[in-house]
Amino acid sequence: MNFIKTNIEGVMIVEPKIFKDQRGYFFESYNEEEFTRNGIPNHFVQDNQSKSSYGVVRGLHCQLGEHSQAKLVRVLKGKVLDVAVDVRPGSRTFGKYVAVELSDENQRQLFIPRHFLHGFSVLSDEAVFAYKVDNFYCKESECGIRYDDPEINVDWKIPADKIITSDKDKTADKLTDLIRREKMYGK
Repeated sequence: MNFIKTNIEGVMIVEPKIFKDQRGYFFESYNEEEFTRNGIPNHFVQDNQSKSSYGVVRGLHCQLGEHSQAKLVRVLKGKVLDVAVDVRPGSRTFGKYVAVELSDENQRQLFIPRHFLHGFSVLSDEAVFAYKVDNFYCKESECGIRYDDPEINVDWKIPADKIITSDKDKTADKLTDLIRREKMYGK
């Protein structure tokens, strides 16, 4: 596997070594020893999967505090623009994001450390998205920031009139609300 650093510390693109022949292909998508050797020692406890159609934007989501989750994300079918936004307290890249195209063709994965917002937009007719997390979900710790927050200003690569998102994501907080809430609770 090839581990590629991004412009935000801790976020890494993972490219597998793909072995192709007349039968198809084979690759190792996860190897704990190799991930640990490359600076990702997280122990994953759960796998999740979703299916979405073109124009769907899911996010931006995270869990706060002790329930924060690191994620290893990839696409099983189709193509997405995957986005990780740094909300680590005191980070020099707070509010900045990494956007990476993940697809069933490039087989890339994105490792997203704890204390990052995460979201993706579907660029193909349909996408099946899979991810590992290193902490269990806790409803009381969930956090959402609007996908169209102008302070973050993500280009989702979807025309605004074609975006499909949940009511919850349309009415989520803005980044400034998260900053206020974190200061108020001392987290």
